[in-house]
Amino acid sequence: MSKRDFYDVLGVAKGASADEIKKAYRKKAKELHPDRNKDNPDAEAKFKEANAAYEILKDADKKAAYDRFGHAAFDGSMGGGGGQGARPGGGYPGGDFSSAFSDVFDDLFGDFMGGGGRGGTRRAARGSDLRYNLRVTLEDAFSGMQKTINVPTSVTCSACDGSGSEGGTEPTTCPTCSGMGKVRAQQGFFTVERTCPTCAGIGQIIKNPCKACGGQGRVEKHRALNVNIPAGVETGTRIRLAGEGEAGMRGGPPGDLYIFVEVAPHKLFERDGANLYCRVPVSMSKAALGGAIEVPTIDGGRTRVQIPGGSQSGRQMRLRGKGMPPLRGGGTGDMFIELAVETPVNLTSRQKEILREFEDLSEDNNPETKSFFSSVKSFWDGMKG
Repeated sequence: MSKRDFYDVLGVAKGASADEIKKAYRKKAKELHPDRNKDNPDAEAKFKEANAAYEILKDADKKAAYDRFGHAAFDGSMGGGGGQGARPGGGYPGGDFSSAFSDVFDDLFGDFMGGGGRGGTRRAARGSDLRYNLRVTLEDAFSGMQKTINVPTSVTCSACDGSGSEGGTEPTTCPTCSGMGKVRAQQGFFTVERTCPTCAGIGQIIKNPCKACGGQGRVEKHRALNVNIPAGVETGTRIRLAGEGEAGMRGGPPGDLYIFVEVAPHKLFERDGANLYCRVPVSMSKAALGGAIEVPTIDGGRTRVQIPGGSQSGRQMRLRGKGMPPLRGGGTGDMFIELAVETPVNLTSRQKEILREFEDLSEDNNPETKSFFSSVKSFWDGMKG
């Protein structure tokens, strides 16, 4: 049976680049892998054929020989000069395709294994990011503030300067992984990489650990940090302090500290974005006659507001520019006053007498009441009809 052209096997043109050949092989390897084609008896043969093709075409010298002589360059028919890739008894280097598939495995998963590919040196582990929840008052959110916080964290060990070794001695290369931080094992068609069990993926071991940190290169400690809280912060605002997180293992870079702000509820004001709302009770007589009242503002001051005569509960009045400052630009918010007309309680006999007299004289002073009961009368008349 004649052998298929290697370019046809991978589905690429004869002039394809190395990247195009590798990409095509990746696709074929995933498509034809026997584990994904258990019901297809031809899948394994095609998978091996694709690996054999890639084993030749990925190598510049072998590819050049194949482009010139075809399959004859490797099947031994050209004699000693043309058989650099041949095996005893004929066949191709791809008969054992672990090398070819390992190359693609490196490309696909090497970054996630932390080694950056074959021959790389594993970097010391970065420290973890930390979260700190900070509760501030609405007044602090209005004006901004600087606050000192105490954060429990890991810091670089001063006794060994983060190396983890006692007395300034240097760590040695891990003999298990030769400093790679990972080990390989052949499992069927795959070359699997795992974190080195001896050095935990760091690539180095410490023969004489630091007594202060036990070889970790870091120790637990509370740190006092000054944090600038900008004016206008809201609940959910996140502040990042780069490099203020947990120290890395054995001299690794530190993580970051994230401060999550929560603005506490206020006794007088409710916040909606940049606007503030304040519910202000007014007496029944003040609402009826009108007049000036004083209301508080978030900056600690006060302002006079003129209440129009005949004001009802729920009426809102706007004070422009008396809200919260912007966190990321834009105009300052407003403050809204909502009137709550209060019914008097604990009346004296004289007060009750005056109110009864007022009630008798106020038939035309309550238009909403008059309109409501007029609608009620019409409703009842309609039901009778």
